[in-house]
Amino acid sequence: MATRTPNHQLKELIAEAGLTYDALARQVRAVAAECGATVRTNKSAVEHWTAGTRPAAPTVRYLITALSRRLGRLLTPTDLGLPDLGEDESLGLTWGDDPMTSLLPMWRHELDRRQFLSTSAYSVAAAALPLAHVQEIADRTSTARTGRLIGMAEVHAVRDMVSMFSEMDERHGGQHGRSALITYLRDDVAPLVRGRFATDDIRRQMLSAASRGVHLLGWKSYDAGQQGLAQRYYLQSYALAAESGITGHDGFVMRTMAMQGLKIHRPEHCLALAETGLNRAKGRVDVQTEALFRIVHAHTLAKAGPAPAALAEMKRAHELLAADRGDEVPYWALTWGPPTASVHSRAAKVFETLDDHRSAATEYARAAAVRPAGTYARIVALDLDAAAEMQLKRGSIEQACATWGRAMDHMDGVRSVRTRKAVARMRRDLAPYRARNVRAASALDVRARDFLIALAV
Repeated sequence: MATRTPNHQLKELIAEAGLTYDALARQVRAVAAECGATVRTNKSAVEHWTAGTRPAAPTVRYLITALSRRLGRLLTPTDLGLPDLGEDESLGLTWGDDPMTSLLPMWRHELDRRQFLSTSAYSVAAAALPLAHVQEIADRTSTARTGRLIGMAEVHAVRDMVSMFSEMDERHGGQHGRSALITYLRDDVAPLVRGRFATDDIRRQMLSAASRGVHLLGWKSYDAGQQGLAQRYYLQSYALAAESGITGHDGFVMRTMAMQGLKIHRPEHCLALAETGLNRAKGRVDVQTEALFRIVHAHTLAKAGPAPAALAEMKRAHELLAADRGDEVPYWALTWGPPTASVHSRAAKVFETLDDHRSAATEYARAAAVRPAGTYARIVALDLDAAAEMQLKRGSIEQACATWGRAMDHMDGVRSVRTRKAVARMRRDLAPYRARNVRAASALDVRARDFLIALAV
């Protein structure tokens, strides 16, 4: 009978991290949950690993991430005494002379339905990459050897197509049209990005349009609960935006990365990303777009602790909206629809962070009210869901149930991990009230149960 060789490297890293086996198991499960996966790692599993048993490939990635976060440095399978996974773990987490060099193999992985990227974990170290590269992005020009000159007509075509995919995403959820978007970006947009342009400004506009398309892929991955993959797409979207040189666009992607870090409770670098993004845009973009930067900065300030500074920045965002004189909002800044709605929604999160549930509920409701419901079904539903949570925290069960009912009205036909999780969480929140025979809670729970059953079919 073959004997296993104890994994002393892993055992030493766990000791260096100051973790018990049980604590490490909890952190591995938490990383897996961030990636939309479930693993049953426990203390016994960790003991088996140190004794020489090899974890499954996805679990290895979760283990690497958990220990890397704890130790503050990037680790590899070799560092953990484990064999190489046979995949380029840095795929999408770096960039070189041409972002498409990273994107093309990522798209191949996705279209081949390979699990490596969809189960990849969010990297705290990679979140800081844009901060390190703000002053280092070179002015690069990719010129194809053959082919016609590309003009603004092609740029408008790409924008129109990405807008169509974006509208489909908001109306039906991130799981609709994802493969089609990848194929379009790979087969149509990538050759255009590498083409010959009539002017340098047209080249810059094409890079910006491509960045918007890749950003949408990141958003679709985020909606599917694939945080590591979303981060990789955001990084490549940032690289394209930075190369374009379009004022504010690279900062807008940094803003998105700050939002992602806040959402998944990885606050490292979020304040720096939001501040840097704002500094690259303020005074150089229209007031509505600047308000988008400032409201995310306010949220990161609220998370960091200084409530007065957060409230002052939020007030400035609202003042900018009030000062709007109808200036054109850049194409890339309309990612989530009307800026006013986005500012209200993020202001609600500022109030929620500061435990002002009444104000948070009001802002979430305002956000839902100013978005065209037919076009932005998913985000309206999620804003209403968040408003109901705030109402419940204030003890208004009847009001919360009514708001949740309105949220579910917008969920028909939406395929989204986030909406499904919202409904499941709602059922958990309603459980105590069902037990007390609160009629509104019981009726809503039946509707929610049927909704989840229908999704599982």
